[in-house]
Amino acid sequence: MRAVFHTLGCKVNQYETQAMRQYMEAAGFETGELQDGTIPDIIVINSCTVTGESDRKLRQLLHRCKREHPDAVLVLTGCMPQAFPEEAAGFSEVDVVLGNAARRRLPEYIARFFAVHQRIVDIPPHDKAFEKLELADYEGRTRAFLKIEDGCNRFCSYCIIPYARGRVRSKALADLKSEAQALAERGFREIVLVGINLTAFGQDTGLCIADAVEAVCAVDGIARVRLGSIEPDHLTPAILARLAAQRKLCPQFHLALQSGCDATLKRMNRHYTTAEYAALCDDLRAAFPQCAITTDFMVGFPGETDEEFAASLAFVEKIGFSRVHIFAYSRRAGTPAAKAPAQVTNKVKAARSRQAAQVCRVLQERCAAALIGQEVEVLLETKAENGLVFGYTPQYVGVHVRTDRPAGTLLTVRITGEENGACTAEEI
Repeated sequence: MRAVFHTLGCKVNQYETQAMRQYMEAAGFETGELQDGTIPDIIVINSCTVTGESDRKLRQLLHRCKREHPDAVLVLTGCMPQAFPEEAAGFSEVDVVLGNAARRRLPEYIARFFAVHQRIVDIPPHDKAFEKLELADYEGRTRAFLKIEDGCNRFCSYCIIPYARGRVRSKALADLKSEAQALAERGFREIVLVGINLTAFGQDTGLCIADAVEAVCAVDGIARVRLGSIEPDHLTPAILARLAAQRKLCPQFHLALQSGCDATLKRMNRHYTTAEYAALCDDLRAAFPQCAITTDFMVGFPGETDEEFAASLAFVEKIGFSRVHIFAYSRRAGTPAAKAPAQVTNKVKAARSRQAAQVCRVLQERCAAALIGQEVEVLLETKAENGLVFGYTPQYVGVHVRTDRPAGTLLTVRITGEENGACTAEEI
């Protein structure tokens, strides 16, 4: 039987989908992606519920799957059913509804459904311990994600994730090391450490993010270690000093900002000021010369005035991010921000998104242009029809180079130009 998967949301979800695929394959199922052109027997949707828009897209996807594949068993798992179990249980199209604690048992639930042909809804509470998922491969990728942390204790006013993911839990250091070793043996040269609140790793076990980085950097065969999205807290000078001592750690930090306005940050319940954030950026650049700092930037949060938006965007320019993920605030039921006064209209959000995109595009192009003439190392990822291969520098700057080397190769190139925020290069 063939089970196909579709992942909505973050890199942690992508990791967890890959783990579920491996469990299904171990149970004798053939697996693939939802859009691979074959007729599936089972469709597994790993959901995201970070915004109201995420739920809207999920409902559309469920309707489409049932319409296009009426005979397939439809499974819904992930954050949406965990955060909103009653709503998820009401999705009539879905045959099996599972929470975030049931991933390992997916083959068992599938077998049970085929045995009794009765709808299954099982959404147990969050485990208090870290869910032990093992990933020996990361099919179709040159970089492997390694989930080391789950949960969040922050309770930002716009965010449902603490309810969907529970409190902070950290992967055991021994399990982290063994999984990194298995990925190295499969030929992966770069590992990206991911988590729901990555820099909270070890908060429950007496460790810190530096312990995880040091453990993976010590694995033979791994050439690069990269951090996924990180929060400004927990990055003390002592931790930065330990991180800077690891030569394999990529000098690129996706440091979540959300807003560059102190009044907005306070309404968001973000627990830092713009001054504290700027000081941390200075510390990162001192510890990692020529590092890249990327971020997330939200526009249209409830109560955001034109003046607050202008201050926020000016702060983004001041920091000089190399890449910015811009998104408009989306009302998320169940959070304080959803009930907040002075909700910003979609028209204003769209206008602010366009204005921010223009500013951030210039920052990205400036960052790429600064590399012209330099020799850099690129991890090759995808080949285009024109013979160019695309990859990333340690700072996560995209590079196009003409080469016959295969994906997964670490190649030294000379940067020759910049186009639309990415670099062109020649092989040395």
